[in-house]
Amino acid sequence: MRKLIAAINMTLDGFCDHTSGVPDEKIHQHYADLLRSADTALYGRITYQLMEFWRTVLKNPTGDKTMDDFAAAIDNIPKIIFSRTLKNVDWKTAKLATQDLEKEVLDLKQQSGKDVLVCSPSLIVALTKLNLIDEYQLCVHPVIAGSGLPLFKNISEKITLKLIKTKTFSAGAVILYYEPINVKTTNH
Repeated sequence: MRKLIAAINMTLDGFCDHTSGVPDEKIHQHYADLLRSADTALYGRITYQLMEFWRTVLKNPTGDKTMDDFAAAIDNIPKIIFSRTLKNVDWKTAKLATQDLEKEVLDLKQQSGKDVLVCSPSLIVALTKLNLIDEYQLCVHPVIAGSGLPLFKNISEKITLKLIKTKTFSAGAVILYYEPINVKTTNH
């Protein structure tokens, strides 16, 4: 069975904002390697549209090897987009989901192949509620944003996780790798 990995960048105060992080070349390299180690990435509409930026980098390379490598990695990985408003996508490696999130993910997990990444805050929350995430990779940047989109917004249950490893970057970001213990209790 394939693992479903939630991989996302966030600030120290728990907000998801791609403009608040400190993405040095080691972080870009890490995420390029992560994309190459998986064979599917799941996105919601907003994150997918943000990721389309990398198509411009692919067409007009920056000269920064790690950014250009990340652009190639994100271009190559098959992407499944969950959206109620998009009617089509034109990225050759992207397609719109044809089933609801739970069914699509359960089907993907049963297939053979490499890991599946989920990279959108809304999908991470929905899949957390469905108890389908096998591993969380939370890259916490040394930034306090003060406001923004909280990662675990609308989670009403206590979910216990086990820290399995960490990875530290020279600019101060730390990736925390967690596995759910699958014990949920409702908060009152």
